[in-house]
Amino acid sequence: MNTPKEIALRAAKALDEKKGIGIKLLEVTDVTSIADHFLICTGSSNTHVKTLCDCVEHAIQDEMGETLLHREGHRGGTWVLLDFGCLIVHVFTNETREFYDLERLWNDAKEIPVNFEEA
Repeated sequence: MNTPKEIALRAAKALDEKKGIGIKLLEVTDVTSIADHFLICTGSSNTHVKTLCDCVEHAIQDEMGETLLHREGHRGGTWVLLDFGCLIVHVFTNETREFYDLERLWNDAKEIPVNFEEA
C-alpha cells in the first residue's frame, strides 16, 4: 500500500520526466480535509498540459494501482485537475496558473521539497 506522500512524489517525478515547469508539492493536511497534498505544475501549451496529465495518470494508476476519482478541465487544456483522493494535481498553462495563483491561496500549506532523483 502506498502512502499519500509516496503517491505525491511519484506524480511529481512523472511531471518532471515530461518537462513540467515550476513543479510545487504542498502538504495541505493542516489546512484542509479535501486532500493530503496538492501538486501544482505548468505546461508550455495545451498539448503539453494534456501530456503531463496523461503521464501522471499512467504513473499513479498503472504503476501504483491508485484510482483516479475525478478529472476536470481535460478538454479545455488550460487547467486540468486530477483527483486521486489523497492527492490533487493541478496542471496549468502559464497564464492560467498566474491568474488563479493557487500558491498564494494555499500559502498556509507546507511546501515539500522534491528531489526527483529519490522520488
